[in-house]
Amino acid sequence: MPHLHEKIDFTVAVFVVDHGRVLLVLHRRLGKWLPLGGHIELDEDPEQAAHREVREESSLQIELIGERPPTTEQGTRALVAPRFLDIHRISDSHEHVGLIYFARPIAGSARLAAEEHLAIQWCSEKDLEGLQPPLSGAVRWYCLAALREVRP
Repeated sequence: MPHLHEKIDFTVAVFVVDHGRVLLVLHRRLGKWLPLGGHIELDEDPEQAAHREVREESSLQIELIGERPPTTEQGTRALVAPRFLDIHRISDSHEHVGLIYFARPIAGSARLAAEEHLAIQWCSEKDLEGLQPPLSGAVRWYCLAALREVRP
């Protein structure tokens, strides 16, 4: 997807956990293990982006974990809050603001999106140690936090 702005974009990262395992993909272009996710498009909100990216990249339907304040009224719609936010450099002149969600699957089975990823894998905490290439420190930290927090 083209960037929405030359300097910064907003993205979602979704750490899907099922029975003590987190779902990761080996990104074809970047050669890294990452959570499901991608850019938030102009015609969607962060929740919609999270659901769309997970569906496109794994065929799963999910439930986002998080609080939705009771503030929906005419003209305002409350969204599930992301668990974390970060900003990460993509190039010398471009950054992503990442909305990091935890989720659990509610339907479907994980399938590889071969045009985007080389592999898809459910990983226990122990499995995270053996991934090649190794996880970045941030992705590993988020995986462990999701494994601790998301219960069946």
